[in-house]
Amino acid sequence: MDIEIYRQKLLEMKKNLEELLAISEDGRATVELDQSKVGRLSRMNALQAQAMSKEVTRRRLQELRRIESALARMEEDEFGFCLTCGEEIEQERLALDPSVTQCQNCAR
Repeated sequence: MDIEIYRQKLLEMKKNLEELLAISEDGRATVELDQSKVGRLSRMNALQAQAMSKEVTRRRLQELRRIESALARMEEDEFGFCLTCGEEIEQERLALDPSVTQCQNCAR
Protein backbone atom coordinates (compact mmCIF):
# COMPACT_ATOMS: atom_id res chain seq x y z
CA MET A 1 0.00 0.00 0.00
CA ASP A 2 1.37 3.41 -0.99
CA ILE A 3 0.39 5.56 1.97
CA GLU A 4 1.77 8.74 0.39
CA ILE A 5 -0.91 8.63 -2.31
CA TYR A 6 -3.59 8.40 0.37
CA ARG A 7 -1.91 11.12 2.44
CA GLN A 8 -1.91 13.50 -0.53
CA LYS A 9 -5.56 12.73 -1.28
CA LEU A 10 -6.53 13.33 2.37
CA LEU A 11 -4.59 16.60 2.49
CA GLU A 12 -6.30 17.76 -0.70
CA MET A 13 -9.71 16.82 0.71
CA LYS A 14 -8.89 18.69 3.92
CA LYS A 15 -7.79 21.80 2.04
CA ASN A 16 -10.98 21.80 -0.06
CA LEU A 17 -13.19 21.43 3.02
CA GLU A 18 -11.40 24.23 4.85
CA GLU A 19 -11.86 26.51 1.82
CA LEU A 20 -15.56 25.65 1.62
CA LEU A 21 -15.98 26.33 5.33
CA ALA A 22 -14.35 29.75 4.96
CA ILE A 23 -16.52 30.64 1.95
CA SER A 24 -19.78 29.59 3.60
CA GLU A 25 -19.23 31.56 6.80
CA ASP A 26 -21.65 34.31 5.73
CA GLY A 27 -24.50 31.81 5.35
CA ARG A 28 -24.27 30.92 9.04
CA ALA A 29 -24.57 34.54 10.17
CA THR A 30 -27.45 35.61 12.38
CA VAL A 31 -30.59 36.44 10.44
CA GLU A 32 -32.00 39.90 11.05
CA LEU A 33 -35.70 39.67 11.87
CA ASP A 34 -36.57 43.37 11.55
CA GLN A 35 -40.10 43.35 10.10
CA SER A 36 -39.83 46.93 8.90
CA LYS A 37 -36.92 46.05 6.59
CA VAL A 38 -37.69 42.53 5.41
CA GLY A 39 -40.98 40.84 4.51
CA ARG A 40 -42.28 37.73 6.25
CA LEU A 41 -41.47 35.36 3.37
CA SER A 42 -38.01 36.83 2.99
CA ARG A 43 -37.35 36.25 6.68
CA MET A 44 -38.58 32.67 6.39
CA ASN A 45 -36.34 32.09 3.37
CA ALA A 46 -33.38 33.61 5.23
CA LEU A 47 -33.99 31.39 8.27
CA GLN A 48 -34.30 28.31 6.08
CA ALA A 49 -31.10 29.19 4.20
CA GLN A 50 -29.32 29.71 7.53
CA ALA A 51 -30.50 26.34 8.86
CA MET A 52 -29.35 24.58 5.69
CA SER A 53 -25.99 26.34 5.85
CA LYS A 54 -25.51 25.28 9.47
CA GLU A 55 -26.28 21.64 8.59
CA VAL A 56 -23.86 21.68 5.65
CA THR A 57 -21.21 23.16 7.94
CA ARG A 58 -21.85 20.45 10.56
CA ARG A 59 -21.37 17.75 7.93
CA ARG A 60 -18.22 19.38 6.58
CA LEU A 61 -16.74 19.61 10.08
CA GLN A 62 -17.59 15.95 10.66
CA GLU A 63 -15.82 15.01 7.42
CA LEU A 64 -12.85 17.18 8.42
CA ARG A 65 -12.58 15.26 11.72
CA ARG A 66 -12.64 11.96 9.80
CA ILE A 67 -9.82 13.18 7.56
CA GLU A 68 -7.74 14.39 10.50
CA SER A 69 -8.32 11.05 12.23
CA ALA A 70 -7.10 9.17 9.14
CA LEU A 71 -3.99 11.37 8.98
CA ALA A 72 -3.34 10.64 12.67
CA ARG A 73 -3.70 6.89 12.02
CA MET A 74 -1.05 7.26 9.31
CA GLU A 75 1.34 8.77 11.83
CA GLU A 76 0.70 5.85 14.19
CA ASP A 77 1.11 3.22 11.42
CA GLU A 78 -2.50 2.14 11.91
CA PHE A 79 -3.86 3.47 8.60
CA GLY A 80 -5.64 0.98 6.37
CA PHE A 81 -6.79 -1.32 9.15
CA CYS A 82 -10.40 -1.72 10.25
CA LEU A 83 -11.06 -0.17 13.65
CA THR A 84 -13.64 -2.86 14.39
CA CYS A 85 -12.00 -6.16 13.42
CA GLY A 86 -8.38 -5.11 12.80
CA GLU A 87 -8.24 -6.59 9.29
CA GLU A 88 -6.90 -4.64 6.32
CA ILE A 89 -9.39 -2.36 4.60
CA GLU A 90 -9.78 -3.19 0.91
CA GLN A 91 -7.62 -1.04 -1.42
CA GLU A 92 -10.63 -0.27 -3.62
CA ARG A 93 -12.51 1.04 -0.59
CA LEU A 94 -9.58 3.22 0.49
CA ALA A 95 -9.16 4.52 -3.06
CA LEU A 96 -12.75 5.81 -2.98
CA ASP A 97 -12.47 7.35 0.48
CA PRO A 98 -9.18 7.15 2.37
CA SER A 99 -10.87 8.36 5.56
CA VAL A 100 -12.96 5.19 6.00
CA THR A 101 -12.50 3.43 9.31
CA GLN A 102 -14.02 0.02 8.64
CA CYS A 103 -13.62 -2.80 6.16
CA GLN A 104 -16.55 -3.64 3.92
CA ASN A 105 -17.73 -6.52 6.13
CA CYS A 106 -17.81 -4.44 9.33
CA ALA A 107 -19.41 -1.46 7.62
CA ARG A 108 -22.49 -3.50 6.69
